[in-house]
Amino acid sequence: MVQSECRLLRGLLGLICLLPVCMCVEPKLCLPLKTVKESLNQSLRRRFMKMNFPINYTIQVHYEEVFRLRNISRLKSNEEEPLLDRDLQDLWLWVSQQGIKRILKVLPERHPTRHKYLSNLEKLFNDFEGVYYDLNPKDDQRELPERIQNIWDRLTDIDYEGWRSVTPKSILDNCYRTMLCLFKECFSQEDDNYDYCEVLNWRKGRKTT
Repeated sequence: MVQSECRLLRGLLGLICLLPVCMCVEPKLCLPLKTVKESLNQSLRRRFMKMNFPINYTIQVHYEEVFRLRNISRLKSNEEEPLLDRDLQDLWLWVSQQGIKRILKVLPERHPTRHKYLSNLEKLFNDFEGVYYDLNPKDDQRELPERIQNIWDRLTDIDYEGWRSVTPKSILDNCYRTMLCLFKECFSQEDDNYDYCEVLNWRKGRKTT
């Protein structure tokens, strides 16, 4: 009886010791992500990604680089092969960084969007990436769900020709909305029952757009 109580006590003490570590993980991840959110706000996206470009201007991106809320819902719908949040977060981070690079690639060196906005946004994403992978080390041995692996294969295939035209602003619009969905723990309030992953909610004119 005494030995059982001692083992239980040791277990509780071990859990208590781990609590500060667990409690620190989320703030470490959320702080740089909230800084990214501030730079992705609607006013800045509209000013630098719409008003600074010709009307109906588009760029070419891979089909899988158009990563929207619908994509998340579709990827999660297969109950036979459940996804980890990490699978979608990894994908979001790569697609977001790639989207910024594609826009920067077409901008002249002196374009105001480049040096007043996108270059700084790229740095913020790089800072977040460092924190993200410190807290979530890559596991090259893990076998990804088939539908996620197929996307990665197409994204990294240099001969892949699945292109589509999108506006620069839509790239960051999708980045912003999917970020709030996939990392909602960083942005949701206790009294906020709003579902950031629900497409229809965004169509209602939510101010966070």
